[in-house]
Amino acid sequence: MKKQSVPLFDPGAIPDNLCPIATDYSRMLPGDWRSQRPVVDRRKCVKCAVCWLYCPVQCVVERAGWFDMNLATCKGCGICVQECPHGAIAMIDEED
Repeated sequence: MKKQSVPLFDPGAIPDNLCPIATDYSRMLPGDWRSQRPVVDRRKCVKCAVCWLYCPVQCVVERAGWFDMNLATCKGCGICVQECPHGAIAMIDEED
């Protein structure tokens, strides 16, 4: 006996009167609403990459002798500061 195929999703079941959500592209980046930003002390940074591993948005950028932050994508959460074993990162207030 041949098994009959049943569609998992019926496109006709979606109501056509739903409010559109996120139809316009937002150009806002996390750095646009951040209240504090990380600053790396280059003398203390030993490039252990712990900040890079823990950053939820991967804004950590590798430089020749230290790691730095891409402030356009950094959301200012401070996880890098908490996880840095060398105390090389500090959060400072954003200036208006």
